[in-house]
Amino acid sequence: MLETERKLNNKKILITGGAGFLGSNLTRRLIEDNEITLFIKPKTDLSRIKDILDKFEIIEGDLLDKELVKEVLKDKNYLFHFAWQTDLKKSMEKPLEDVRNDIIGLLTILECCKEANKNIKIIFASTVTVIGIPEKIPSNELALELPLSVYDANKLLAEKYLKVYYENFNIKFCVLRLANVFGEYQKIDNPNRGVLNFMIGKALRGEPLTVYGKGDFIRDYSYVGNFIDAFIIAAESENTNGKVYVLGSGEGKTFLEVVEKIKKIIEEKGKKVEIQFNDVETHKINKRDFVADSTRFRNDTRWIPRISFEEGLRKTIEFYWDN
Repeated sequence: MLETERKLNNKKILITGGAGFLGSNLTRRLIEDNEITLFIKPKTDLSRIKDILDKFEIIEGDLLDKELVKEVLKDKNYLFHFAWQTDLKKSMEKPLEDVRNDIIGLLTILECCKEANKNIKIIFASTVTVIGIPEKIPSNELALELPLSVYDANKLLAEKYLKVYYENFNIKFCVLRLANVFGEYQKIDNPNRGVLNFMIGKALRGEPLTVYGKGDFIRDYSYVGNFIDAFIIAAESENTNGKVYVLGSGEGKTFLEVVEKIKKIIEEKGKKVEIQFNDVETHKINKRDFVADSTRFRNDTRWIPRISFEEGLRKTIEFYWDN
């Protein structure tokens, strides 16, 4: 049983997309005891990591630059691959752009691993939405994979390429398919990504919280700190090599239930919050029900979520209230 947050020691770690939501949280966890390198695009927003910029190396570049990627990863123990276009709507509008940056970018990484560092292990952040509409709840790794967007299809394709390079060239990997993640350092002004954080942002700005339909669709909302534990354990464990896992809290909550909890916590601080209902149509992937069955990952690693939903939600609201 995990009683304290998980860490690594004396490792050389490369994090693509290291200035993003997951990357910044992982970087903060690991910078004290490891040699960290972040690979980011030029002109990337560094606001999430601006207070710790002197504690790691930053490489600016394009994942399609094979010589640069090969040089950066040649001596690393682990690669946490978080660099990805995360806006579902944008993926449907500009699919070729996503294939170029995300899929060709991943293949470049895999070719560089094959040529320059066969001992590295890649830990990839995927999504539970690669299965589309689940046939049963809770859902595990055996669920039929029927993605409904370009974003989800590309995540699934990336998983398959990782498996191909593992089977043919022994490039170690582990995939974590994440349920709805929330927590510190996620944007609170992006309506297309991180719905729970977006609702926190609206409440703090004094805007009404919009609930689509009855708000009765069920999701597995999972605090980022628990997932950072999981990424680290996935890297360390030999049991996870070559495997794909579904990851979440295992607890389903309706969207309305979550919005009402946000309202309650913020109103405890003396700020009034209004909830509005709206029947505007949304992408069908946003209306599905989902709860994660993470039994396989728990059995292989003994991981359990350390922080409850309510504790994680309060920590997240406190962070943005103070900042």
